[in-house]
Amino acid sequence: MASINANTKIKVASSGAPRKVAAKTTKIGIGRGAKGGPKKKAAAGKKKQIVLLKPSALATPAAIAELKGLDKNAQKQKVTDLCRQAMGESPSLVGSSKPRAASTTRDRGNAAADVAIAAKELGVKFVLKDCEVINQMQLMLFPEGIATIFGTSEESTSGLKASASALSLTSLDNTADTLESSIAGGSMGTDSKRGKTTPATAREGSLLLIRAFCEILGKKAEPYVVGAFLAAALDECGSSSGEIREAAEDASTSLVQLANPWAFPSLICPLLLQSFKSKEWRVKANGLDLLAQCATTARSQVCNLLPTIIPACTDQVWDTKAQVTKAAAATLLAVCYTCSNADVEPAIPAVVNAICKPSDTMKAVQELMGTTFVVPVDAPALSILCPVLARALKEKLAIHKRSACVVISNMSRLVGTPDDVAPFGPLLVPELKKVSENVQFEEIRDEALRALANLTKALGDRYQEESEQQVPEAVILAAENAKVEAEQKRIEEEREAARLKEEETKKKEEEERKKFKEAMDATRELEKLRIEEEKKQKAEEQMKKEEAKLSTKGGTGKCNACGLKKCKKTCVFFGS
Repeated sequence: MASINANTKIKVASSGAPRKVAAKTTKIGIGRGAKGGPKKKAAAGKKKQIVLLKPSALATPAAIAELKGLDKNAQKQKVTDLCRQAMGESPSLVGSSKPRAASTTRDRGNAAADVAIAAKELGVKFVLKDCEVINQMQLMLFPEGIATIFGTSEESTSGLKASASALSLTSLDNTADTLESSIAGGSMGTDSKRGKTTPATAREGSLLLIRAFCEILGKKAEPYVVGAFLAAALDECGSSSGEIREAAEDASTSLVQLANPWAFPSLICPLLLQSFKSKEWRVKANGLDLLAQCATTARSQVCNLLPTIIPACTDQVWDTKAQVTKAAAATLLAVCYTCSNADVEPAIPAVVNAICKPSDTMKAVQELMGTTFVVPVDAPALSILCPVLARALKEKLAIHKRSACVVISNMSRLVGTPDDVAPFGPLLVPELKKVSENVQFEEIRDEALRALANLTKALGDRYQEESEQQVPEAVILAAENAKVEAEQKRIEEEREAARLKEEETKKKEEEERKKFKEAMDATRELEKLRIEEEKKQKAEEQMKKEEAKLSTKGGTGKCNACGLKKCKKTCVFFGS
């Protein structure tokens, strides 16, 4: 066994510079799931923190009794201070010289609850109208007037009319006209496009006040807040501030929950449908969520307006934002379940799935094939079924078209009134005619004719095709002749314009050709003159050379023979 003593030599490999021991440090990862760093939870899993509206200054009976004991001016000043605090301003408290810190969302929510408690104890009209709380909220939420939100040019006035503007609770009778006029209005804009100058804290505070009035005052606040404030809350859902968006969503939810169900047809529904035209996807998504909420709070009213609501929601299914698409599908399912038809209700999930996913159309039709229609089919049920059936009639396979024809035939037998099915006649009748004329299988053509006969019977006189319209033959011929003459005149005008254009082009080409020819002739003449000038110069030079050869004297003036200026008699050039 080898032993180690003082004479033992141990060789150590040299590595150049001395080796440094690296200090142990904690690596900080960048991004989700980076090594060495703590993993953060996904933002999607973060729950929304709802601001609790708890009164602060008026939280005790003693404080409320003290408020009631003040005179009117002092009460008005107290409410004004609370309103300013709710909107993020410092209240004008007597003897307060110490500067206040910036208010938080919780502070503004507590102040909003205090204002609502004051309205409950002192009177809604006194606080909202006499203390000008409503005017301050309107000034902060739509400083340029209610017309900027509704997309109209009408001026707003005070009271309920200001809150509802063109859409007021007095217009419940003309539901269809109000819907059309409201949907035709301009779409809602975002903060950057509107160029709002009001502070963000003031807008958030106004939305918190709306929510406080809805939750604390209840039905007493409905005439003052339901209307334009719902439009403002929907508009603020597209704000760039997260706090304002959350306050707007909570306020709009409270407004829909508070509103009377009979306000849905002429007031709430037009606003929600108008929000679908916004360029901000958050406004669309919140409008869809509110519409789904209305399916619970105003079930029968939503059911009656399904022919208008379903096409609007179907358009949002194809939005580019996944959040809007998901909200549209959920809203479609919610509003379709408001239909009271017991025969259609089991097939609603399949029908909604077919609307959102056209490839599943035949699954919905097969579901309807097994349905035995017993209950009368009304307009809401038809608005759910007809879009899917119309799409099934356009399928490539003839057997699929036959299934749609069978469902239409069974459904048409139980239509309640012609008015219910009249809006869907132009959607189904042309497609049934195409199937009855173009499909090669006789059985399917017969089924299409049977469905067409039942549907035509259900329509009655409410739907009249163009071929069945009794128009005088002379009128038809005159219209055709007018079309022919107009077409001939158009062709002649086009030919004349083409001829004039061609002549103008030829004239321009001729002028250009003439100019080119003149330029070429001038160039040739100049070249000829140059050549003649060169020849003349060469001839003169040659002549000078010949004269120099024949000359007896050189360039110095001396004779070339004798070298003298005057030649002697003996010179050969003497006398020359």
